[in-house]
Amino acid sequence: MSPYSDRQLEALLNGGESEQVEFKSTWGKNLASKARKAVCAFANDLPERNTPGVLFVGVDDQGKPCGLPVTDELLRNLAELCDDDKILPKPTLSVEKRRLKGVYVAVVTVQPAISPPVRVDGRIWVRTGPRQAVATLQDEQVLNDRRRHRDQPFDARPAQGTSLHDLDLLWYERIYLPAAIALDVLEANDRTIEQRLASTRMVLDPQAPQPTHLGVLALGLRPLDVLPCSYLQFLRVDGTDLADPVLDAETIDGKLVDVIRRCEEKLEAHNRTAVHFATSEREQRRSTYPMAALQQLLRNAVMHRSYENASSPISVTWYSDRLEISSPGGPVGMVNKETFGRPGYVAYRNPNLAAFLKDMGFVQRFGAGIATARRACKANGNPPPEFEVSDVAICATIKRAHSVDSARQS
Repeated sequence: MSPYSDRQLEALLNGGESEQVEFKSTWGKNLASKARKAVCAFANDLPERNTPGVLFVGVDDQGKPCGLPVTDELLRNLAELCDDDKILPKPTLSVEKRRLKGVYVAVVTVQPAISPPVRVDGRIWVRTGPRQAVATLQDEQVLNDRRRHRDQPFDARPAQGTSLHDLDLLWYERIYLPAAIALDVLEANDRTIEQRLASTRMVLDPQAPQPTHLGVLALGLRPLDVLPCSYLQFLRVDGTDLADPVLDAETIDGKLVDVIRRCEEKLEAHNRTAVHFATSEREQRRSTYPMAALQQLLRNAVMHRSYENASSPISVTWYSDRLEISSPGGPVGMVNKETFGRPGYVAYRNPNLAAFLKDMGFVQRFGAGIATARRACKANGNPPPEFEVSDVAICATIKRAHSVDSARQS
């Protein structure tokens, strides 16, 4: 959608607070929580206006700009309403400094979500007139039904030929729901398991609960039966080429959380730690590869890979001089070969899967994975990760820390 013009924004100011508009005259940390709820409610677009909602900062209750200084810090704090990952799935928004009625104000424009409902800290917020509140069961049903009729990303589409019998519902109720949904919402007894599955995008429709691809990947008893590419191939090679002798090989499948954990356990088991005193009287311990970097690159591969029309798994190949993590699917959205890995360029092929991994604690902050890997490599003495980006795959390579070879093994 095109951004609002100054004339359109001034018309919104004149119309007062509404389903699409909220005013804040000041800004501070105590207001960030209220602002997140407004952003969430605008993204959910319960009245289905199909137009962006706007949060004005520096405007009083009558819609009059009050001269609040619109500093770079203020704009950065407003942008972090989305970047701090409390709102899931991440909404699309813009933050601008605009001159309206002769005075500068901060304008946060929020696009309606293509995959509602959106939550803040496990609660769904909606807007009715100028007020916002936690969604009722009926509100959730409206949002779920609306999602079914939109062009969804692959992870939110129905997995043909599946049913609830293909999902581990006990794991869902015991492990996932307490991690994803606020306790007071969970304790409400007016939602059936089908309604909860739909609200968390594991099924498309509570009345005909066919699992989505997210449901299969996150909860599936046998994900490979539905998505034959949904596994990981680990290989440890005694040399620098695939033709060299194989020291260890394993195919890892199952729920995504199990795939990630089992692969990380495998990486931990192969990772050597060395003790050396070269630059200090105190011993220093370094691993061949920093686990923080391996975790970030592995989790990124799981989160961003293409599961649609793909036949290849994620591959983790450990050579004697390097480690490679390759995932099917090239860059997507605003990320391309030129912008890949650059700060500020983040896009999601699987936004609902990304939110699931965030709920389960595998993602601490969206968009920070590559930066974290680079920092961990530098601290451990490894060269920075290298990325080979093509239209069909992305391969991340970390070269070993040579200081480990010459140090005394712990």
